[in-house]
Amino acid sequence: MQGGVENIMKMSSRKGDKKEPFHVIYKVPSGDSPYVRAKYTQLVLKDPEAAILLFWKAINEGDKVDSALKDMAVVMKQQDRAEEAIEAIKSFRYRCSKQAQESLDNVLIDLYKKCGRVDEQIELLKQKLRMIYQGEAFNGKPTKTARSHGRKFQVSIKQETSRILGNLGWAYMQQKNYVAAEVVYRKAQLIEPDANKACNLGLCLIKQGRYDEARSVLEDVLQCRITGSDDSKSRNRADELLNELESLQSAEYLLTRLGQNLEEIFTEGLDQIFGDWTPFRSKRLPIFEELSQFRDQIAC
Repeated sequence: MQGGVENIMKMSSRKGDKKEPFHVIYKVPSGDSPYVRAKYTQLVLKDPEAAILLFWKAINEGDKVDSALKDMAVVMKQQDRAEEAIEAIKSFRYRCSKQAQESLDNVLIDLYKKCGRVDEQIELLKQKLRMIYQGEAFNGKPTKTARSHGRKFQVSIKQETSRILGNLGWAYMQQKNYVAAEVVYRKAQLIEPDANKACNLGLCLIKQGRYDEARSVLEDVLQCRITGSDDSKSRNRADELLNELESLQSAEYLLTRLGQNLEEIFTEGLDQIFGDWTPFRSKRLPIFEELSQFRDQIAC
């Protein structure tokens, strides 16, 4: 494998040749270090188990520890080894730089979500919010550079706060704590409204049986009153939630009417039963009726 890495490293752009060096294509450092070999094994050879071993080697040798630990945890998650990834981050994050800690927290949150460890997910999300309020997020900078699908973009503190609140709201939803989820989603929408969180807020209100409020929120999405409403995925979800809402309301109406009808039938039935059982009869026992008649005869 080492020879393969070296050959890849030696590739160069030539006139009429579109090939580029490995480190340029996959945006990793050049050379033949354990970390570079791990990335080569992961991305080119597509051997995740071997890549994990090489990431371990990179961490132990102090080679690009920040990236090696994060990348290894991501590969472990893909291999359904999320619990191991959590323990690896907790055990070795002290070797990483201060600048890498926020990124590692983001990976941990995803891992907690994968493992269903909602309490720990909520606690870490709250911790990230505290860091924002204390001015410690983004290492004190107003923005940070993020990467998605190979592209870099800038994220503001405002956007990050809204994103974390959205994740916190969803975590509360998993606990069926719909009151807390509603509070968090409404706060997120005040900071930076978007259609996806509006749909989640609508779902939260539906779960609480507050159908009119939910309908108002979801119709805002369908009528493009919220950022991101033009996204077909969000609009489709809002439409599905509205249909679910209508079904729930129809079901509740039918159950209410059925309950009323059953109550009427039951009441009328009892009236008839007791009416047939004691039609115009005295409440006194027969012996007292006979004594009364005897007393009347004596009186005459």
